[in-house]
Amino acid sequence: MSAPILRSLAQLRAATRPWQLAGETIGVVPTMGALHDGHLSLVAAAKAACSRVIVTIFVNPRQFSSPEDLASYPRTETADAAKLARFGVDALYVPDGAQMYPEGFATTVTVSGLTEVLDGIHRPGHFEGVATVVAKLFTQTSATDAFFGEKDFQQLQVVRRMARDLDIPITVHGCPTIREIDGLAMSSRNLLLSDRARTMAPMLPEQMQAMAQVAATGGDIKAAQARAITRLEQAGFTSVDYLEMRANDDLTLLDAPTRPARLFGAAWLAGVRLIDNIAVEA
Repeated sequence: MSAPILRSLAQLRAATRPWQLAGETIGVVPTMGALHDGHLSLVAAAKAACSRVIVTIFVNPRQFSSPEDLASYPRTETADAAKLARFGVDALYVPDGAQMYPEGFATTVTVSGLTEVLDGIHRPGHFEGVATVVAKLFTQTSATDAFFGEKDFQQLQVVRRMARDLDIPITVHGCPTIREIDGLAMSSRNLLLSDRARTMAPMLPEQMQAMAQVAATGGDIKAAQARAITRLEQAGFTSVDYLEMRANDDLTLLDAPTRPARLFGAAWLAGVRLIDNIAVEA
């Protein structure tokens, strides 16, 4: 059964108030649409954990660094609603820009530290946009639980810190990255790859796995990084923004997995920026 599509905050609060009064748990899955199996795994996790589930779709202009990137982002609301029908979610919240950022909107949420590395360097203002919109969605939906994919691990840690620091009463769950059969992490941006680029894209997780194996066995991580970058560029990637091993909790740069760590990668292929991360075993 298709979920009701709510487009205003008034509609959303009218829907959630009875759930709150009944003491039901409310799970929220924030998305920008163009749903794939990675998103749907978050919906399934929310359905398993919560009495009610809201999926949000909002292509947030404040987390894009260029108008071209915002304009090219896939928008597939009808197809998204069809994909969600089998899950029996309770509401699909699809606000527009004026609903989320009305005239005179003047507040930005900034999370220090976690946003000053990795994508925070290469996408200025991105995490301010993420933190601001997610804070709004948490309060708008009155959710008790939120579900995010570990594919965007830096974003997950930023959201967790934001919710803690602002005393938002919500549990933020991280869910495993879902991959295509060839290892490429599922992403809405994969739709933008040409057929030829799509066949080359799995080189990113392949090289990251090789680099992680070196790190896990005590090898030279910097030499492995140089090899991985060279192989990606030889395969057709136009540039590599970063390939770095960092601590899970505070994203400190590491030369060895002396504490729980992940390898983070971002690279450009045929005009599309791909990101990924994988755990590094100590």
